[in-house]
Amino acid sequence: MFTQSLYPLIQVDDVEATARFYEQNFGFTRIFSSDWYVQLRASADHPFEIALIVQDHETIPEPGRGPTKAMLLSFYVEDAAAEHARLVAAGVPIAQPLRDEVFGQRHFIATDPNGLYLDVITPIEPDPEWLKTNSA
Repeated sequence: MFTQSLYPLIQVDDVEATARFYEQNFGFTRIFSSDWYVQLRASADHPFEIALIVQDHETIPEPGRGPTKAMLLSFYVEDAAAEHARLVAAGVPIAQPLRDEVFGQRHFIATDPNGLYLDVITPIEPDPEWLKTNSA
C-alpha cells in the first residue's frame, strides 16, 4: 500500500468551536469545511493535517460513535517555553506545566475544548547521566 496522506480524524461534539480553537491557537487553516466535518492544515513546511467530525455522524460505524478520548497529539515547536507563555495568556487550559525531561524534551501539555491532550515539545539535550544508562 502506498499511503498518500495520514491524519487523525477527531470525533467531537462541536466541530466549529474545535476548528476555531486550532485555527486561533495552533495556526491551522481550513482546507475543507462543512457543518459536520472540517479538515485543517498546519502552516508549516510539511502539510500536517487534522480533521474533525461530529461524533455521531452516520459515516462512523455505530459502535465507534462518540467523542474521541485519551488522545495525545504532539506538536514539535521551536520554543516550547514561548508557546507555553502564549497559550497561557490566551487562556488555553494547561494540564501539565512546562518542564524539562531528562530524556531530552522541554514540554507542556495543554487541552483542547474536548479535553484531548496537546503535548507541545522542543527537543533539548538529554541529561548525560540518563544517557549513560539508557542509550542503545
